[in-house]
Amino acid sequence: MLKVLMLPRDTNTRELRQALWAHRIGHRFTENEEGYTLWLADPAQLDALNELLERWRRGEPLMPSGHAPRATFNASPLLRPFALAPVTASLLAACLMVFGLMWLLGDIVVAMLTIVPVAVAGGSLSLGSLADTLSSGQVWRFFSPALLHFGWMHLTFNLLWLWYFGRQIEALRGGKLMLVLTIASAIVGNLAQYATGTVLFGGMSGVVYALLGYVWLMSRLAPSSGFFVPQMLVVFMLGWMVFTMTEMAGMVGFGNVANEAHLGGLVVGLALGWYDARRARRA
Repeated sequence: MLKVLMLPRDTNTRELRQALWAHRIGHRFTENEEGYTLWLADPAQLDALNELLERWRRGEPLMPSGHAPRATFNASPLLRPFALAPVTASLLAACLMVFGLMWLLGDIVVAMLTIVPVAVAGGSLSLGSLADTLSSGQVWRFFSPALLHFGWMHLTFNLLWLWYFGRQIEALRGGKLMLVLTIASAIVGNLAQYATGTVLFGGMSGVVYALLGYVWLMSRLAPSSGFFVPQMLVVFMLGWMVFTMTEMAGMVGFGNVANEAHLGGLVVGLALGWYDARRARRA
């Protein structure tokens, strides 16, 4: 990362941040006691960044031609995320809604969203199969376990990472890619987890690892794409995935983790990231 400039704490950087994303200039703002520091991901974009900064200082329009700025300034705080990143915000809302319904209605919600039909018969749990899911037309079950979260910590961390990576992908590649990544990684991750013989699992973690894989590979193979993720964050998240695969994780209270879903999602994200990076380099 290249340090570009410092800005006072009272500087309104919202318009500049939006313009940097719109121009696909990979960057990061950090904050300290003195103010904001702007960092550039790819030094090759320094000239483009300096030109944009000069226009910003002169008060000139910053958005590229044909790019309509999203109406976020007058939106209410609750609606603003839907203007910034509609697909990501919708996923967050869906997870929160399902979590609330689980708290209100209990296991009936879980039974509706597991990868295969689940029922209680004669005091015991009756589990269906993928064939039952297909034959009954309940194809949403291939995706829906991603919406299940079994605790506040599980929900909070998944949604934080989902917003962190998702809004970056929507800003630089659009909502369609975000939707493809989400659906593909959720289905592949869920099937990978089911293949281990597990039925009662859930969470957006597989999708989060797909987004991590995509953003990281794009930042490495196609830095001009504007994607950025701190290297220490990559190390932490991959290290956490490996840690939860060990027996030690269960000993300290982090057992029953859907490791195969994480790995399946990561593979999907890396595959799509590699494909898009190749296309970006050829363009």
